[in-house]
Amino acid sequence: MCSHGSAAMNGHEHSSLAPYPLRAQAPVGKRITSLYKKRLDNFFTPGQWEKVNLLAALKDGVYSGPENIKLAVWHATGTTRPTFKEATEKSNPYKETQTGENFGPSWTTHWFRASLTVPKELCQEDTPVELHWDCDNEATVWSEKGEPLQGLTGRGERVEWILPKAFKDGKEHILYIEMACNGMFGNGPGRPIFKNNAGGDSIQPPDENKHFKLSKAELVAPNMQARMLSVDFQIIHDAAVELSEDSWEQHEALNVASRIIDTFNASDKTSILRCRKIAEEYLGSEINSERVYGSIEDKKPTVYAIGHCHIDTCWLWPWAETRRKVVRSWSNQCDLMDRYPELNFACSQAQQFKWLKEDYPYAWERVKSKIKSGQFHPIGGCWIEHDTNLPGGESLVRQFLYGQRFFEANFGTRSTTCWLPDSFGFSSQLPQLCRQAGMTRFLTQKPCFNSVNDFPHTTFNWVALDGSQVICHMPPCKTYCSEASFGDIKRSITNHKSLDQDNTALVAFGKGDGGGGPTWQHMERLRRIRGMANTVGQVPRVHSGGAVDDFFNNLEKKASSLVTWYGELYFELHRGVYTTQASQKSNNRRSEFLLRDIELLATIASIQDSSYRYPKKELDEMWEGVLLCQFHDCLPGSAIKMCYDDSNEIYANVFQTGYNLLQTIYPVLGISEVRTESISSLENTLALNTLPWPRQEIIAGSENQAVIAHGSSNLLSVAEFGTSQTEKLVTIEESTTGVFVLQNSQLSVTVEDGCIISLYDRKAKREVLSGRANKFVIFDDQPIYWQAWDVEVYHLETRQELRATTTSILEDKPYRVSVLTETKISELSSIRSTITLSAAFDGQQSYVECAADINWHETMKFLKVEFPVDVRNTEASYETQFGIIKRPTHYNTSWDMAKFEVCCHKFADLSEYNYGVSILNDSKYGFATVGNVMRLSLLRSPKAPDDTADMGHHSIRWAIMPHQGELGAETVRAAFNFNNPLKLVNVTRQSCLSVFPIVLRGDENLVLDTVKRGEDDGDMSTDELPRREGRSVVIRVYDALGGRGRGVVETTWSVSKVFKTNLLEDDGEEVPFGDGRFEVDLGPFQVATYRLVLA
Repeated sequence: MCSHGSAAMNGHEHSSLAPYPLRAQAPVGKRITSLYKKRLDNFFTPGQWEKVNLLAALKDGVYSGPENIKLAVWHATGTTRPTFKEATEKSNPYKETQTGENFGPSWTTHWFRASLTVPKELCQEDTPVELHWDCDNEATVWSEKGEPLQGLTGRGERVEWILPKAFKDGKEHILYIEMACNGMFGNGPGRPIFKNNAGGDSIQPPDENKHFKLSKAELVAPNMQARMLSVDFQIIHDAAVELSEDSWEQHEALNVASRIIDTFNASDKTSILRCRKIAEEYLGSEINSERVYGSIEDKKPTVYAIGHCHIDTCWLWPWAETRRKVVRSWSNQCDLMDRYPELNFACSQAQQFKWLKEDYPYAWERVKSKIKSGQFHPIGGCWIEHDTNLPGGESLVRQFLYGQRFFEANFGTRSTTCWLPDSFGFSSQLPQLCRQAGMTRFLTQKPCFNSVNDFPHTTFNWVALDGSQVICHMPPCKTYCSEASFGDIKRSITNHKSLDQDNTALVAFGKGDGGGGPTWQHMERLRRIRGMANTVGQVPRVHSGGAVDDFFNNLEKKASSLVTWYGELYFELHRGVYTTQASQKSNNRRSEFLLRDIELLATIASIQDSSYRYPKKELDEMWEGVLLCQFHDCLPGSAIKMCYDDSNEIYANVFQTGYNLLQTIYPVLGISEVRTESISSLENTLALNTLPWPRQEIIAGSENQAVIAHGSSNLLSVAEFGTSQTEKLVTIEESTTGVFVLQNSQLSVTVEDGCIISLYDRKAKREVLSGRANKFVIFDDQPIYWQAWDVEVYHLETRQELRATTTSILEDKPYRVSVLTETKISELSSIRSTITLSAAFDGQQSYVECAADINWHETMKFLKVEFPVDVRNTEASYETQFGIIKRPTHYNTSWDMAKFEVCCHKFADLSEYNYGVSILNDSKYGFATVGNVMRLSLLRSPKAPDDTADMGHHSIRWAIMPHQGELGAETVRAAFNFNNPLKLVNVTRQSCLSVFPIVLRGDENLVLDTVKRGEDDGDMSTDELPRREGRSVVIRVYDALGGRGRGVVETTWSVSKVFKTNLLEDDGEEVPFGDGRFEVDLGPFQVATYRLVLA
């Protein structure tokens, strides 16, 4: 009764529907999912089906005959890279050429003049016409007027350039193509891949004789609907393949894809539109424009898509090629922005912007217009994407100072986000420096590639040694060169490790490392992925059209709920870069100290003599060169040899410029240089001290001659070392055959076979060592793949001790004694090492100085020197920028063991209560402390990407300094002194250096590190930022040891007021100043900057 009533009631509603059949019309089976999945690839990939699948419909016409495209080529001389003007000189012999011809060798440049005529049948149509060009190498398209228009990548990627509508008139039009004979990743042998490959791979030393075949030069009329269908299908395909089979969305994707395949007919163009209509069922109907994104205000997990183009400033190509990569890549983005208004592109590295400004005025103005319109976003606030472990503290400051000033001067804004996606680990002081440079946000990717432990956070507050914090985000798709694929967007949430605090992620998409940036394919994929999210869900909602600042603005609202990470972001990979390319490390250290000295002395000179011009322009050039060489593939040692040929030229220029500047500064200060080997008289001779504390040191002259310098100013008095004492202040004797004892009033050193078998502290009455120290050890060094970058933990299992061949007395002087040891490493390599002890001074800790002249010609070996000490602690201390960092000496956990090789600066220290040992160095950065064995890394010998890395002669110095008490100021100061020896000078008249013109007194943990002139001083500012009237001096003070420090800065200069500033020298609060002094009060590891306004 009830059922009948229900049927009668609904009878009218169903009257229009076909009745449910009484009998089954035919068998219908369940689809075999795996079979239908395999079928999908055949629809849009090359192979035996390409004549009948979608590829057959992508082009409506191809025109490659001489009536449509004619080519002529001019070959640049050698490896020169001529400008457009030079390349188009009428005297240049352009010769006819064609596809099929080869061009090379590697690194050469070839300019093509292309004469293009669009076929008449295409002139009246609305569809675009493209030039397709592929020679498997990079190229730039230039207009006939000399405007760089777009970059071409080759090897099937970004091979098309859209002809302007003006070309569609049936007439001949000229453009130029600048061919660079290198691929996106340089000229490595074999295929451009990054894995072990028998035929070669991209990180192997470049093949200097590569030639490139021009395989394609044609006009193409693309079928735009077929092209868009290919993107539709790709996303639906990915959903069908990557989504779980227990979701209806996966089954629907497979159904839709199958219907598209069944509907498509290569000989029927109308079928393409029907296929696209089917695709809309899954992707939505708004995927053909930016309207698909709609509002970004929703509570669902959201992925912010930011266009990005990581260009390594040097790596597998030299600096000069990077300059061309910049114009190619950024011109591409400007063109893409015209077609895709939702594209927001983030771009770092002020140096690259400066190169564009210098080399390509048209492209520079084009970029500036896109910055003004809000699509092109300078970001990062640094001069380049630098390494953060190896540069000194002041270098990190200058990366921010020079980067932010360039952005502000040229674009009117500063960056609020530090952008270092590819650097090899991050210093513990970086958050403090970021905050003081105006940046509250930090983005990187590298810790995601840890080889031991999975980094536990995606979004977090990163806290520096002083407690300063920045919001850090690591894109969870685990790449800074995302292909904007379905998988990358999906992984941006499935890999997200901070979903309990925040459910948003950033994806940086675009071709990278070698440049390129986003392509139209990236943009179209993103539209479809968002369309899918709007229509069927399952995939995160991706947003394009916002900026990096928009993403971080939302994160800042949740900052208090984010987890914290204290200290360094240690990268559990690429540990070999602390040692590779030793000369670069040495040049960097020397440059940093040279610049520090020049700025101090030039500041004093400019105040002493108003006619002396502070050399701001020259200092800027020196700093920019040093900062450039600190790029994260240059200073770490992971670039090809060509890059080091370039950087060696830069360093040579820095040293020569520095020398020239000192020669102009000295006369103003009333001093002149003295050659120590030719001291004839001490009359008017003093020692120049550029460090901010009293010093007492021996300065060696010729043979047995030496002087003692001591005092508390920039000029120290000197006295001839006394040789009339009845008892020598330092002695040496061969106590038994082959055993030598070196002794001064503090230390007794026993040497056998080149090793220190005893180091006895006579004052503390204790043995310092627990075994043979200053022992050279060598290891096999064969990482999994990345040779210059990596040293793996298993190398420690191959340790071999090197045996000395001879040891003899080298020096027995009144002020210094030493022994010389010859050690054979192999038939190719050897070491001449010295162990030296100098006379000791009361109240100043003595140390054992060691030096090695190494002739190094090994293959995949790692040389180190060991110091087993009689000190126990579960942590060792290592100097880092503006402080120290403590790391474990044990392997309790995988996190501890992963730090088997770490970075240190001028010293490492192992201390227990009331006693410790410091190891000082003059140019090394790799170190390890395992138990009580301290180990300084000296040299590596990787063969990729530079097979000459570290080959040749090296001179290295280090010292063993025992000390009573825990790590303290005496080690900090000794390390500075060790790297900045006193210099003898003649005083030509009364000098202003006879007293410190500016000095810091108070707690010894405080260091007055930098003295320079103010950036905005009216008499010396070199950029376009507003100038301040008058003159000022900027000083930087920091706590070196991790405790509160109080002191007083005293100056003899006439100062009207003092301001505390940030690193960018923006005035903050005024500091009380009177009687030539002001107080400083710093917290642990705090860095403070002050600007002294001169009266």
